Amino acid sequence: MNRDYVLSCCSTVDLSKEHLEKRNIRYACMHYSLDGKEYFDDLGQSMPFDQFYKSMQDGAETKTSQINVEEFLKYFRTFLEQGLDVFHVSLSSGISGTYNSACIARDTLREEFPDRKIWVVDSLAASSGYGLLMDLLADRRDAGASADELYDWVQKNRLTVHHWFFSTDLTFFIKGGRVSKTAGFFGTMLNICPLLNVDDEGKLIPRSNIRGKRAVIRKLVEKMKEHALDGTAYSGKCYISNSACPEDARAVADLVEKTFPNLPEPVLINSIGTTIGSHTGPGTVALFFVGDERVH
Repeated sequence: MNRDYVLSCCSTVDLSKEHLEKRNIRYACMHYSLDGKEYFDDLGQSMPFDQFYKSMQDGAETKTSQINVEEFLKYFRTFLEQGLDVFHVSLSSGISGTYNSACIARDTLREEFPDRKIWVVDSLAASSGYGLLMDLLADRRDAGASADELYDWVQKNRLTVHHWFFSTDLTFFIKGGRVSKTAGFFGTMLNICPLLNVDDEGKLIPRSNIRGKRAVIRKLVEKMKEHALDGTAYSGKCYISNSACPEDARAVADLVEKTFPNLPEPVLINSIGTTIGSHTGPGTVALFFVGDERVH
């Protein structure tokens, strides 16, 4: 295993602490507040996800904040001082300024550590799609790839990780301005579930409105059939993340496993963490897989 550099990400990969430790992926924590009290987005360690989403359902106000430059300086130094280079992949610049903060920290540390290197990559990804990308990088690192080889690979392949998701609760999409109050009212009345994805700029884009949970689950899996590498013969990783709706996530996973019989392992179901979840609220299910290159 290549040990001369550290593979690193932000906590918004929405994988478990145990998963990241097993894969030897280090992470920096984002922040959120709940009714004015500040917390680290630390993969559910300081606040269990069910408690977080119940607080949101009960009306708690949430805010999120990115990792700032000073925090990145301190975080990167912990590795550089050990004589290690750093390969850091950030949350998508399409939804956060974290990438820019990491770049400023990298440039600042060049003079302090002239013999060390820091790579900062914009994942153009979020949630467990970002996590899937990190796992693909860890696979290559474990196979002996250098940091330069990883950088070349991720620049060419990051847009092949697809993100498709829906929500059965429009409350927080309305709050965040992604859905108008009028559209939200009628959407809720008519049981409309918006289907969204992440585009080639790493931004969340509404694609269609589908009536009924069963229909939107079918549509989600149809999108995977349309875009996945080798279609229904897909044999790569497949991850799902959800915000306090494990039954819906399981329903999607069951249909995926039925439709794609060549999956090497069962679909990995994760929780949407507190940073992403502060914006989606409960009721969101997201599906991630490798396929053709994402377009606008």
